[in-house]
Amino acid sequence: MRRKDVRDEGAGDAEAVLDELYALPPSGFVARREERAAAARTSGRADDARRIRAARRPTLAAWAANLLRRSRPDEAERFLELGRALREAHATLDPDGLRELSAQRRRIVSELSRQAAGLAREAGQPLSDTVQRDVETTLRAVLADPEAADLWATGRVESALTPPSGLAAPVAAAKGPARKAAPAASAPARKKDQLAQQRAKRLARAREAAHAAGERLRERRAGQEEAEASLERAREHHRESTDRVAALEEQLHGARAELERTEREQREAEKRHRTAADALARARREAEEAAEDAERAERDAR
Repeated sequence: MRRKDVRDEGAGDAEAVLDELYALPPSGFVARREERAAAARTSGRADDARRIRAARRPTLAAWAANLLRRSRPDEAERFLELGRALREAHATLDPDGLRELSAQRRRIVSELSRQAAGLAREAGQPLSDTVQRDVETTLRAVLADPEAADLWATGRVESALTPPSGLAAPVAAAKGPARKAAPAASAPARKKDQLAQQRAKRLARAREAAHAAGERLRERRAGQEEAEASLERAREHHRESTDRVAALEEQLHGARAELERTEREQREAEKRHRTAADALARARREAEEAAEDAERAERDAR
């Protein structure tokens, strides 16, 4: 029983760590993940360490969607409820309800996307137009796909989600008339089945290739978002440096003007000093000559 308690506590620790990681801006995700995984290993929680280490850094759009989920819980719950209503309307093919809910969807997706952009900006991570479009796509996926809704509800989305296409087509097909039982397979039918199997295999390979391409796209998009964030930070630093240079240049201009003024004052003072020195020298000579004249007059008087 004691071991079970420790294990449950460790699982709670891992959940708390994952919540913490996905609340961080993407730029700080990896360093904190390694720090938390190392702490789990040091404390003997190897399973938790592996689970934490396996967490993937979210793209900027995914982080913004997670931030919206965590920062606006009441609105997020209403949004999830709208998604359930929309999917039910698709399943029942209720045109009036579908039109009404679709209008709500467009309005709410737009509003929540703006809120996500505002929250990201307040957190020091402004979103580009491309990233904000990915946030909108993710929110549409949450409305259309229950798996996407469940993932977003956890606040741990890793990359932009994409809504499924042709959502109502399978439902319409299901409501159509039932097909008659197929007769026993003939040779042409077996050949047709083989061709269908081959097509299915090609389709499976194409889906795998599309999935791999989607993963590569996600990685490239994450790199682009990181580069955009880095560019924005560099631009901000450049603006700050430009402002500091302008302030220093203004101070330098004022200091130069002050230097020129003091140089003029010094030149004028030096001129006055030379004039006063010349006047003093003349006064000394005149005093000396007057003293000599007085001595001569005194000698003559004797």
